[in-house]
Amino acid sequence: AGGRFFVALVLTALAQSSSAAVNYTVANSVRRNSSSDESVGLSTTGKGTAFVTPRAKGTSLSMKRASPVAFGSAAKRAFGGVKMAATVSCEASAGEKERKEKPLTYPPLHNFRNSFSHSWVNQLSAEDPHNLERSLKRSSGGHPGRPVFNGHYVPVRPTPLRNPKMVITSDELMDELGFHRDERESDAFLKYFSGDVDGAFKGMEGGDEKGTQAKEIVTWATPYALSIMGRRYTNNCPYGDGTGYGDGRAISIAEIVVPHDLDSIGIDHEKLYPHDASRYELQLKGAGQTPFCRGADGRAVLRSSIREFLASEAMHHLGISTTRALSLIVSDSGDTSTRPWYSDAAQARELPSMDDPRLSRYSDDQKREILQQLAAQMKSDPDTLQQEKNAITTRVARSFSRIGHLDLFARRVEMLAMSEGDHPVKETRQYQELEDMMWHVCYREFYSEAYEPYFDNRDAKAAAMKLLENSLGGIIRYDADNCLVAGRTMDYGPFGFVDVYHPLSAKWTGSGEHFGFMNQPNAGFANFAVLVESLLPIIDANGGDGEETRDEWLEKAKGVFSDAVGKAMRMKMGLDGGPAEVVNEADELWEGIEPLLRGSRGDWILFWRQLTYVAAEYKNESSDYKGMLKTLLGDKQTYPFYDKLSEKEEASLLAWIEKWHKSFSKCYSDGSPSAPSPEETMRLANPKYVLREYMLVDAYLKADSGKTPGSPLPVTSDYSGVHELYRLIKEPYSEGTEEQSKKFYRRAPDESLTAGGTAFMS
Repeated sequence: AGGRFFVALVLTALAQSSSAAVNYTVANSVRRNSSSDESVGLSTTGKGTAFVTPRAKGTSLSMKRASPVAFGSAAKRAFGGVKMAATVSCEASAGEKERKEKPLTYPPLHNFRNSFSHSWVNQLSAEDPHNLERSLKRSSGGHPGRPVFNGHYVPVRPTPLRNPKMVITSDELMDELGFHRDERESDAFLKYFSGDVDGAFKGMEGGDEKGTQAKEIVTWATPYALSIMGRRYTNNCPYGDGTGYGDGRAISIAEIVVPHDLDSIGIDHEKLYPHDASRYELQLKGAGQTPFCRGADGRAVLRSSIREFLASEAMHHLGISTTRALSLIVSDSGDTSTRPWYSDAAQARELPSMDDPRLSRYSDDQKREILQQLAAQMKSDPDTLQQEKNAITTRVARSFSRIGHLDLFARRVEMLAMSEGDHPVKETRQYQELEDMMWHVCYREFYSEAYEPYFDNRDAKAAAMKLLENSLGGIIRYDADNCLVAGRTMDYGPFGFVDVYHPLSAKWTGSGEHFGFMNQPNAGFANFAVLVESLLPIIDANGGDGEETRDEWLEKAKGVFSDAVGKAMRMKMGLDGGPAEVVNEADELWEGIEPLLRGSRGDWILFWRQLTYVAAEYKNESSDYKGMLKTLLGDKQTYPFYDKLSEKEEASLLAWIEKWHKSFSKCYSDGSPSAPSPEETMRLANPKYVLREYMLVDAYLKADSGKTPGSPLPVTSDYSGVHELYRLIKEPYSEGTEEQSKKFYRRAPDESLTAGGTAFMS
């Protein structure tokens, strides 16, 4: 489904929950998706989602878009990685450890297959025979791409990789899903998660020793609609009507129910869900063609699959709600695909000089700002084709229910209403598919809040309203098709964490201003608005007032997203939880430091982590501001600016530190004894290690160094770089080892800031 960029600065969890405060997360990464240069403010219909937490009080940050040159007050809305202050131990219980250490006593994947529970297929509908026949008449010969006119899924089998080889698995997720560690080494595991779902059980088709028949292997792909920044699209669909959008290379291979007590495996899991068991969906990315692949080969290459695996796990360990990655399997000397990419010569286009006559009417400060903005946006498309190994990542989530799923069926109801006038909408298949989709989302994501209280009475309006309440929050995606209703983020290619701070930072070559780092709250709002629009037909059909509902929820969303940005920045500065006056001071402090970060090309990760070290070293009574400045500026490797500060800029930074520390000191006297200290809040808001793009490039070049035709490098398969990064990203807030700190806690290499495929990508 095409290359996607998204800037994943992800405001996790905000809205009202029924009781206690839930800490939420913001992370500082950048990603991309489709095309569209429409600019969207908060008045535009769009959508967004994330899990819910209480709104922070008192923030005054607005939600306007950043202007091209004169950012003004809008420039204060950049924010970064906040991890939940309360962490959950991943330690296994004594019983679980014993279970893992026991040798495997049953056939590989036996328990996995017994845990199958395919609610998507059981609760929702496939396309009907008439529409399937009509669709097949419009498909092109030899290619599976075709329009899908109705139904929530199409049955489709993955295309197995040839010569599959395991690259890496998440042992933590293996345990969570109930796999025995020995199963990872089995031929069945390798086959199933490289797409050979039937071959994995060859010879094991019969029942078990108790005579229980093995559960059916069911695999499927789903249709959904495409919306970008609130605008509904159909024009790049091959059929011009949106019937070709859906999972182009992602195939769901199982839904499983796993008891919370893993020693309960073997009993009827269905009776345990959701209170005593968790439901997971497993999906192969790069599993081959589906009806939605729109002419592509349905494959993913090793380069992008390494990014998908590591980015999914990095976001999880940052504390951000995300899809997870179970395994990464490569086709070793087997399947390959030709992809456009960047040669070693590909560089960002050269910028004008300060003396360029086109800039003559601007002051030097204005010239620098214009050039910085151009630098953030001067990118080029790939300049070569290369043959790359195919690979498959298994991604896992409680559900892959997208806003685009609801959007698709809502559009069909709206089109029917326009064409048939007074015909009762609720009696139509189109409406039933929309309502069924809503109930399914409630069942999978908000069972206790939105499904259990209302389903028996089929109170669809109440369920829709409760779904909105539980979805409202801050997941940041520009495209509704890739925004999950519950707020977890997904799909990490191509993406990148911010190195050089700029409000419009983005990796995608086609990113307009609205794809920029600082404009993400608008994207979240736009996505949430699409969710609201998608539920209005249900609310209207069940006696509600759609217009009133829309206005009410969009007004709530403005406050939620604005509060989220303010809270995120206060946490980064160690100012959250202080007295009320600190809220306004935090806004002023961000407004004070943002121009310096932008003008001297601050490193977004280093600056905030170095400030955390200042907070830890200089407690609330210190006034050694020059010492604080020295700690902030670090050494040659950790100097948090890509441009050397002038004496004037250093003096400005020193004055800012004094103001910040005075505000920071107030948070000590105001906090309760049980609350984390301000410097600890900062540490858990400012990761030391993130998955910078140059690190990923090093890892995938080592994994497949000879992928470029004519390359003098031998073809190798060294996955040590992948494993090294996996170890690093599991502890993003810790100090790490001395070796990790020396190698990875540093500014990005200068050459990586202009190199194609690292600084930017298509």
